[in-house]
Amino acid sequence: MQRLQDRVAVVTGGASGIGLATARRFAQEGAKVVIADLDETTGKGVAEEVGGLFVRADVTSEDDVRGMYAFANEAYGSVDIAFNNAGISPPDDDSILSTGLDAWRRVQEVNLTSVYLCCKYVIPYMREQGRGSIINTASFVAVMGAATSQISYTASKGGVLAMSRELGVQFAREGIRVNALCPGPVNTPLLQELFAKDPERAARRLVHIPVGRFAEATEIAAAVAFLASDDASFITAAEFLVDGGISGAYVTPTG
Repeated sequence: MQRLQDRVAVVTGGASGIGLATARRFAQEGAKVVIADLDETTGKGVAEEVGGLFVRADVTSEDDVRGMYAFANEAYGSVDIAFNNAGISPPDDDSILSTGLDAWRRVQEVNLTSVYLCCKYVIPYMREQGRGSIINTASFVAVMGAATSQISYTASKGGVLAMSRELGVQFAREGIRVNALCPGPVNTPLLQELFAKDPERAARRLVHIPVGRFAEATEIAAAVAFLASDDASFITAAEFLVDGGISGAYVTPTG
């Protein structure tokens, strides 16, 4: 499919995980892709692979975010798709009883403030064009509670969900769609590292997934490509769950 032919897409956190898989999918569908990441070596390699460009950007820096979109617009002439995906889930973000204020603030900055900045600085380009699709990475934990808490991560993703809904409503009549992608657990290096340290913790999560496995990054990328495309032209201000049935389950299959 070439649903994104010649559209310009900026992907934050594009050097790994969901961002990498999405950059590849965007390129396969004809988009011109700008990879934004802190990892210059890997990011440049990904950009070369997908025939796009790389820009080093700290998504918590207002100047970097402003420059990131200016770079994409100057290089390609528009910014049609913004996949605001960069995020962290550090081990010191745990129960509210043990998570310190520094850890709380760091996660909020990277996961929530960055999305605020990315939306703030991409929307003017999209308003001028009269079109655009913004996909913000939230999480299924934005709509469900967990006893195995990562308190700042959960709160940040709830904020991303609420902000995406607000922006989707505010700019709907200007041709700009804003949606919150809510993935379930994804088989990425971040998750693998977490669960390699604690297999019991992994097993505890896996039992709650009706399909019986974690998502692959390519499956999430397929959802992002859909939301970015005109196939999703009537979808905005939505929480788009791609969670293997977790949020709909009370009791999961045993087989």
